[in-house]
Amino acid sequence: MVHGKTAVSIIASYKAVKSGYQVAIMAPTAILAKQHLENFEKILSKFNINCELLTSANTKKQKEQILENLKSGRIDILIGTHSLLEDNVIFKNLGFVVTDEQHRFGVRQRGIINNKGNNPDVLVMTATPIPRTLALILYGDLDISIIDELPPNRKKIDTFAVTKGMENRVNGFIEKQLQEGRQCYIVCPLVEESEEINAKAVLEVYEKYRQIFSNYTVEYLHGKLKSKEKEQIMQRFKNGEIQVLISTTVIEVGVDVPNSNIMVIENAERFGLATLHQLRGRVGRGEYKSYCVLKYEGKGVNTKQRMQVMTQTNDGFIISEKDLELRGSGEFFGTKQHGLPEFKIANLFEDIQILKSVQSVAVKIMNEDSELRQERNIRLKKQIEKKFANRIEI
Repeated sequence: MVHGKTAVSIIASYKAVKSGYQVAIMAPTAILAKQHLENFEKILSKFNINCELLTSANTKKQKEQILENLKSGRIDILIGTHSLLEDNVIFKNLGFVVTDEQHRFGVRQRGIINNKGNNPDVLVMTATPIPRTLALILYGDLDISIIDELPPNRKKIDTFAVTKGMENRVNGFIEKQLQEGRQCYIVCPLVEESEEINAKAVLEVYEKYRQIFSNYTVEYLHGKLKSKEKEQIMQRFKNGEIQVLISTTVIEVGVDVPNSNIMVIENAERFGLATLHQLRGRVGRGEYKSYCVLKYEGKGVNTKQRMQVMTQTNDGFIISEKDLELRGSGEFFGTKQHGLPEFKIANLFEDIQILKSVQSVAVKIMNEDSELRQERNIRLKKQIEKKFANRIEI
């Protein structure tokens, strides 16, 4: 069964196609795009809707055929990765664009795909829970819908926070699950921003667990691997050929592996709560009881508080609010990546009501005088021109 945001995108795409338009679905990885194709075809093929997949894995001949069919309108829904952004990808009548895991695409990339149609409707989707209040600033130009219920039959994930002294018990528990045919993710901490150092850390953890679980197939994933290698490993894990997967947070957004029911996160104190919650969501996608084990070090009040939040609730919105409160907006998202403002005086969490008021005033001004030509807006226009010199045109 298809649930959640995927179900929303399929229903919306069905309506767009039946209204005479084509649809573009953009996913961050080829393996995720392929999963979307399977889900879309499962439901839409019976309605005579033609879905196709465009990734770098297509042969030259396949790609030429797809592009020809797209241009002539024989393809209704094109699903793909960044390949959709290429100049030679031309739609006959693009009316609806879906960007999955939208934080993985830049503003410019989203703009390119949108410009392939004549002002198409746009749906951006993310599984990352962000505080509802913060969403108003991040997505101020969009209508926001939130799915805050678990799909039917989705089991609650039991979460445990343990210290290093419990390591042998945790390993014994993992082995018991592997004996029953399940699979396990083990996530390494981000040591530094350097991919080189992170890759080395993954290899060290891999060697350790390869010896502990010598009767099983143990593999590793990190950011230094080529995209094709990463996708092959994830596919093997999905197929059940790998029992234990050691990884950095590259699996934060990934394919569904219903047979995987354990997530172990090393040095959990180094991750933000939102990231821990996102990682935890990789398990519990099948019929089996699932578990998340947070291994942490340190006795600080903040660390204990954060571990407590994770063990007490599975509600992503409560977790993200707490994360924002404990770590601040800069650490929560990384202001550079997400374009969150860095305020000299205001606190994004404490002053959200003021920010909401300011936002509504800004929307009012834009609706009434989008080019800021009215006398009362002249000073505002000058301030904006000064602040964003060489970057925008009004």
